[in-house]
Amino acid sequence: MTRLDRLTPALLTAPSALVYAGALLVPLAGVLALSLHGFDFQDGILPGWNLANYRDLLTDPLFGEALARTFRIAALTTLICLLIGVPEAWIIHRMDPRWRGPMLLIVVGPLLVSVVVRNFGWMVLLGTNGLVNQAMTALHMPGAPFRLMFTELAVVIGLVHVMVPLVVLSVWASLGRLDPVLERAAISLGAGRFTIFTRIVLPNVMPGILAGALMVFCLSASAFATPAMLGGKRLKVVSSMTYNEFLNTLNWPLGAALATVLMAAILLATLLWTRLVEKRALRRLGEVARGGPA
Repeated sequence: MTRLDRLTPALLTAPSALVYAGALLVPLAGVLALSLHGFDFQDGILPGWNLANYRDLLTDPLFGEALARTFRIAALTTLICLLIGVPEAWIIHRMDPRWRGPMLLIVVGPLLVSVVVRNFGWMVLLGTNGLVNQAMTALHMPGAPFRLMFTELAVVIGLVHVMVPLVVLSVWASLGRLDPVLERAAISLGAGRFTIFTRIVLPNVMPGILAGALMVFCLSASAFATPAMLGGKRLKVVSSMTYNEFLNTLNWPLGAALATVLMAAILLATLLWTRLVEKRALRRLGEVARGGPA
């Protein structure tokens, strides 16, 4: 190979790498640099570099509570999306091809609606005089009407509504690569539907499940519009605190520090999740190599 042949892959990837660096890495580096500055309400952003903003965040109980709430909402949203999305994808996969397309269109419908319109719809449904409380009052449920708006429950409902399609599409793509011969072989050996689903389908679509869970968790942890509209001003998450520091108090360095900490926390969770997936995949390959359960 000539020197030009060895450099060809690097030369071909250089334009996309430059675009990636310019569109993502440079802005992130700017946010990180901004977070290291001080701030004064009279003088604005102060010169110099220090870690005062991060020290303030680590010692602020309000931030710790908001960070815990952010990841609690994201984890609960992810769990509910998996419980709904995986069976839904399995049902769509087994549907007649004539109905599969319309059902997929219905599933992705929430992604086609503006986030503001969708959240206003949930505000109408979950309000004190909303349709949900009216129905529970008509059924004479004890304690009705309930306070549903401006709670973590309302935020989780709003996030699940838009995040479920991501799980469905991810799992459905994995199901498309599932060999139908495996199911027929299991049926011929006397396996029931539940056994087929848990021993054959789930292990083979696990990459799609894990990918969908990762997308839902990251997007839920960084969501802003849904927590702001359905959670209100008192239900603080890290994204809403970042918005408040940037546009209300104009403390850009502290807002940049909040954004950096959230990004780092999401990245750490992603790395841990990826590591868990890799360990599971290696363990499964070892079981197959030893002739154990696949």
